[in-house]
Amino acid sequence: MKTIDKLAWIELKEKTILSTKSYGKDKYYIPGGKREIGETNEQALVREIKEELSVEINSETLNYIGTFEAQAHGHAEGIIVKMTCYSGKYVGQLEASSEIEEIRWLKYADKDKISEVDKLIFEDLKQKNLLD
Repeated sequence: MKTIDKLAWIELKEKTILSTKSYGKDKYYIPGGKREIGETNEQALVREIKEELSVEINSETLNYIGTFEAQAHGHAEGIIVKMTCYSGKYVGQLEASSEIEEIRWLKYADKDKISEVDKLIFEDLKQKNLLD
């Protein structure tokens, strides 16, 4: 079984969650990405968010939320995505950049628009009363 190891930034506002859609994709994803060789989780997440959303995350404010695993969207059966999630404060104006086509604040009711692993994250946030 193959695992895709990814990091995600959980940014909540008024019980909605920041989500992004990449060019050519049919689902929204919680922003983040993969580590480059030698990067820590923090370094990779700060780099990915700056590339995708043009904002700077303060790595000192990062807070581990949880790790979630599910079937990887758009990949063959049995390929799993492991998403390690953090929250953290940022500076700057959120803007779609790089491969990101659209930024959207999603609610729990938008679960049909997201990947399987993001559904697990939405469930967790809903149970913690952080997402409506």
